Amino acid sequence: MQVPYQISGDAKPFDLLGIPLIILRDKKNKIRVFHNVCSHRGYKILQKNCKIKNVIRCPYHSWSYDTEGKLVATPHLGGMNKHNSVKFDKSKSNLKEVRSSVWLDMIFINISKNEISFDKYIKPLSDRWEQFWPTKDRKSIVHSNDYGYFNLNAKCNWKFAIENYCESYHLPWVHPGLNSYSKIDDHYHIQGLPNRFAGQGTTVYNPRLKGKDKFPCFSNWPKKKENIAEYVALFPNVMLGLHKDHFYSYWLEPIDHKYTKEHMEIYYVGEKAANSKKFKSLRKQNYKLWKGVQSEDVGIIEGMQEGRNSPAYNGGNFSPVMDNPTHHFHKWVATNVV
Repeated sequence: MQVPYQISGDAKPFDLLGIPLIILRDKKNKIRVFHNVCSHRGYKILQKNCKIKNVIRCPYHSWSYDTEGKLVATPHLGGMNKHNSVKFDKSKSNLKEVRSSVWLDMIFINISKNEISFDKYIKPLSDRWEQFWPTKDRKSIVHSNDYGYFNLNAKCNWKFAIENYCESYHLPWVHPGLNSYSKIDDHYHIQGLPNRFAGQGTTVYNPRLKGKDKFPCFSNWPKKKENIAEYVALFPNVMLGLHKDHFYSYWLEPIDHKYTKEHMEIYYVGEKAANSKKFKSLRKQNYKLWKGVQSEDVGIIEGMQEGRNSPAYNGGNFSPVMDNPTHHFHKWVATNVV
């Protein structure tokens, strides 16, 4: 998910597979994620986006928490006008925080008991991209306010979207327009460490946008790699697209086992490219390009949802050459989900 708002006290409720969460900026401007449930009677505290001035107050009995999750007020806990009790230790009833990290303007949330840190988890991909997208360049990405977001609905399990994104095998038939200038044989496989990421890259990236202007590129992107672009599925549910002149994150919000919301966030190099009038036409064209490509995939992954209901489907067969990244994802599923 994209980092919400930019001011301390901003808060957003968010359900993750039926688990209610709160994402907020505390008074020190740090992003935090908490379980959205009052420690008193289990009421879902936050119902809509809001600005927290001082405390998060539960509407049920007015128990209140500060932006670091600490329980700070318990009205009439010990009887009328007695707001504390020696029999009750407030420090044991704070909001339960969820492990989270911010990377490339995305909030990564870990509700599992997996002990691996996010820094360790992301390091193989981050190191891979260091060769043409140094860490110092990543700070220059700016989200587009006009043509920087779209969402699509897919009547399928979220895993089918990842399966499809990992490989370029389907390009000639599903994306004939894209394949006309970024052909299947111009692509290569990407397979990260087990349980991390997989995808594909192209060696002929060349934006075909109309107009005399061109988007500015990342300042340290090497000239000899200017036509490289990579499309990586970061397991479990984030798809990334890296180019010399823009970056996108395409994250999946599973609603249930056969319905998924897809969210696209597009970033450019610097504020001018992302939001000035000069580049508006280019942004609009790029937006339409990616929305068109992703929309073409929706029908395919919905067809997989329908087809795999067949009792005749036995798990399928992989090409020993073309399906390697998708098989990599299947290994992750077999290890972590099944």
